[in-house]
Amino acid sequence: MCCCGCGEEVIAPLAPAQWSLVFDGETVSMYPSIGNWSLKCRSHYVIRRNQVLRRRQFTAKEVADNRADDRAAVEQYDQNQPNDDAHHVAARGPWLPCVWVHTVRRWLNLSQR
Repeated sequence: MCCCGCGEEVIAPLAPAQWSLVFDGETVSMYPSIGNWSLKCRSHYVIRRNQVLRRRQFTAKEVADNRADDRAAVEQYDQNQPNDDAHHVAARGPWLPCVWVHTVRRWLNLSQR
C-alpha cells in the first residue's frame, strides 16, 4: 500500500535494473526512491532503515525524464544479459519469496507507528 496513506496499491518491481531491497539484519531499505506518479496522490518517498521519508513532488518534465531513465536502465541491463529463457524468468520474475514480502510489509507497518 502507498506509504502516504491513500490506500492505493503500489508495485515496485524488485529487479536488478530497477529497485532493490536491502535487509541489514534489522532494518529494510529500498533503493531508489518510489515515485507514485500514476496515482492520484502523486506521492514520492524513500524507505531507509524501516523509515518512510517523504520527498518533494516532481514536475511533469522530471517525471517524464525519470521514466525515460528507468526504461533505458532496463534496456541496458537486458542487453548485457545472456539470451536464454532461464535468465529471463529469473530476471523478470518475483525473485523474493512471498514470505519476504510479508515480512517487509510487517516491518514497514511497524515503522509507521
